[in-house]
Amino acid sequence: MSMIRRPAVAGQFYERTGSALRKQVGLYVEDVPQKVRAKAIMCPHAGYVCSGPVAGKVYSRIPNYDTYVILGPNHSGVGAPAAVFGEGSWSMPMGEVPIDQDLASSIISRSSVARLDEAAHHSEHCLEVQLPFIQFFNSSFSIVPICLGLYDFRSADLLGKELADVIRASGKSVLIVASTDMSHYIPHEVAVKMDHLAIDRVLALDAQGLYDVVMSNNISMCGVTATVTALSAANALGASSAALVSYQTSGETCSNKAQVVGYAGVIIT
Repeated sequence: MSMIRRPAVAGQFYERTGSALRKQVGLYVEDVPQKVRAKAIMCPHAGYVCSGPVAGKVYSRIPNYDTYVILGPNHSGVGAPAAVFGEGSWSMPMGEVPIDQDLASSIISRSSVARLDEAAHHSEHCLEVQLPFIQFFNSSFSIVPICLGLYDFRSADLLGKELADVIRASGKSVLIVASTDMSHYIPHEVAVKMDHLAIDRVLALDAQGLYDVVMSNNISMCGVTATVTALSAANALGASSAALVSYQTSGETCSNKAQVVGYAGVIIT
């Protein structure tokens, strides 16, 4: 039998039932008639009360795709360094989402980094929280979830180039999603300053520069290697520009400004 993954944070990060969740997502999305066809996006993954406004602005601006390759950090430390959930489906309050098994299999067979590994995904929240925003706009799509415990630039960069090769060969309409929050648990003013050092490198499509500035400034951007991978893939697919759609901290949405988490939404075209 194919694996069906149950949601790990329904009722915590977002509403538990389909109707309530659709209503919740509707609070954050916008009516944007002119969509931007992107190669990749960068989007936050916190509870919707905190990061939903940023995520909603990003997903409102992109068209629908056949498949979404969703990359995010491994917060639990369980599983392979680049763990692909390769078959079955993810059960979500707004409906079941199938895995693109052909694309997942191609990634695993082509990559020197990625491995088939479902264990890394069981309790991980950073990939699943992207799905309701996609489901709000798109009723028929598949996903390839990849949970990353990579910490070095070389492996993340290599995975990105391998992803680009597989996506190009597939002939499918594919969007790469880098799921990441920015600075964690520092004052609002410091987070804004630190986060924009990293955001500037993303906007410059500079994967190496992003990694270097995060490491050298000790920026607690949890999905830095996921974003490096997405940037490297997008660059290999011919990306030419990136735009910051929205930036906020949790101090502006759901907490005080003494200890915040930063959220940035970027579209890479």
